[in-house]
Amino acid sequence: MGTKFFLQILLGWQVAMIGSQMMAPICLVENQKDWLSVNPKAIEILNKISQPVVVVAVVGLYRTGKSYLMNRLLGQNHGFPLGSTVQSETKGIWMWCVPHPTKPKHTLVLLDTEGLGDVEKVDPTNDSWIFALAVLLSSTFVYNSLGTINHQALEQLHYVTELTELIRTKSSSSPDGIKNSTEFVSFFPDFIWTVRDFTLELKLDGKSITEDEYLENALKLIPGNSTRIQASNLPRECIRRFFPKRKCFVFDRPTNDKELLCKIETISEDQLDPKFQEQMRAFVSYIFTEAKIKTLREGIKVTGNRLGTLVTTYVDAINSGAVPCLDDAVTTLAQRENSAAVQKAAEHYSEQMGQRLRLPTDTLQELLDVHTACEKEAIAVFMEHSFKDENQQFQKKLLELIDEKKSKFISKNEEASDQYCQEELNRLSKAFIENISTFFVPGGHRLYMQMRKKIEHDYWQVPRKGKKASEVFQRFLKSQATIESSILQADTALTAGEKAIAEERAQKEAAEKEQDLLRQKQKEQQQLMEAQERSHKENLEQLRMKLVQEREQLIRDQEKMLEKQLQDQKALLEEGFKKKSEEMSGEIERLNSNLKDMKENSGSILENILKEFAKAICGPFFLIMDIINGLTSSFK
Repeated sequence: MGTKFFLQILLGWQVAMIGSQMMAPICLVENQKDWLSVNPKAIEILNKISQPVVVVAVVGLYRTGKSYLMNRLLGQNHGFPLGSTVQSETKGIWMWCVPHPTKPKHTLVLLDTEGLGDVEKVDPTNDSWIFALAVLLSSTFVYNSLGTINHQALEQLHYVTELTELIRTKSSSSPDGIKNSTEFVSFFPDFIWTVRDFTLELKLDGKSITEDEYLENALKLIPGNSTRIQASNLPRECIRRFFPKRKCFVFDRPTNDKELLCKIETISEDQLDPKFQEQMRAFVSYIFTEAKIKTLREGIKVTGNRLGTLVTTYVDAINSGAVPCLDDAVTTLAQRENSAAVQKAAEHYSEQMGQRLRLPTDTLQELLDVHTACEKEAIAVFMEHSFKDENQQFQKKLLELIDEKKSKFISKNEEASDQYCQEELNRLSKAFIENISTFFVPGGHRLYMQMRKKIEHDYWQVPRKGKKASEVFQRFLKSQATIESSILQADTALTAGEKAIAEERAQKEAAEKEQDLLRQKQKEQQQLMEAQERSHKENLEQLRMKLVQEREQLIRDQEKMLEKQLQDQKALLEEGFKKKSEEMSGEIERLNSNLKDMKENSGSILENILKEFAKAICGPFFLIMDIINGLTSSFK
């Protein structure tokens, strides 16, 4: 990225930042001696962010310039408190959420952590928890240090060796331990080591090297089996195993003027060393373009509100004396998110039905067609916002809610149809009813029938009467039956035989209309059953698609872990650590076996999930086997 282009981005970034709601950082997790507490106001801010988040956390020893590094990502010198004394300024974890400068509809979340190794701390235990939280919450983890990456710097990074005791991947397991921490790769962040006040030349054996090569060389294991060497190798081994994507940036001193350094948050850009400016621009540009969305295992994207749930879940676990567990956190998150997804999908259905329906609909089928389209969209909304829906309990709940809402729309439609038809019939028959006495004359029955047929003709010309049209008119005819019989019997112009024929004809017409009404109801019942079948089919189809996507993501995660293990094994062998390389064979074999099993058997597992779901929503006597067979054929 060119300097001019970068400056244009930075200028627009500053404007966007000024226009954002969050004008200053806020404490997210407060460190209170032997207790961590989550700031409710910070969670409120996160809960309002429905966009995916890119989370950049910085950690490091106190007074190494972490806060300044974070502020430069905002294009300014101040924001996160810096402090100009030997005291650590930042306590706990501070957060700043701003619109992402290069990713539209994404939010950049910066996390600044308190300095590690503060001599004023009585109990350093919380340092380890702050470090672990930064790893768990971030998608890009920045470790900031001074001077060089040497033995002392790696010893100071002992916190990384404690992660295996502070984090679990599965609720049924004990802390993973470094040999069993393979799955960390699937959810750990990218790792960046920033080295401040770097004074060495980037050379190795007389040849120029890149910053990344400098880091990888520093992470090479030291040959030997002594306790001291093993202890020295442990942080190196942990970084290599846990963080597959690593990057390094070195920075010259911002300025050699000590007075300016003490007030660096107030000085202008041109007062900084040009080399430092160039290095900082490279770092900021990398973060803006390469830092990824925070994701959990199985490719679950983290939004602001999801991040808030994770923070609370992890801190609650720490305060209770437990070890934060990724599976437990994801389960907690899934319960909340899936419940919200059901509500969101149900609201979408109601909103769209309300917008698209003009009550009364001309036919029930018209309403059901709109229902089918809206339900399909609602299921898609649910699928987009839900994950880990065990036994499809939340999808079943959505299906029930939509069915209830559909029934209410049908009832409202019938009420609207009934009211509209009755109003129209009242309008058309008003004069007829008011002058009914005029038909009690010789020849009155014929006149009565002519007038009633005209009313019937005009009534059926009225558009969009809806499904209650026949029923309402049938009620009208029934209300006229006694009057018609009286007029017929009072008509002296007719013979007894003609009256009998007219009576029989009236009864026959009434019976035919009853049959028509019955056939209409049977047709509508068939339409409702077909709509229900379409609903089941749509739910099954969208579930199938989601299960396939989840299966593919699981396979990718497994392949990623396997690839990482093979790379580590190869690197160890090339560095002369044959025994360590051989020790990895068992884990690699296990991963290979899991991957093979996943590819061979996941089809049948998914098929069983679909069949169980079909039984639950269709009932044992209405299991659509041809649908299931069609849906599951793609698994094999």
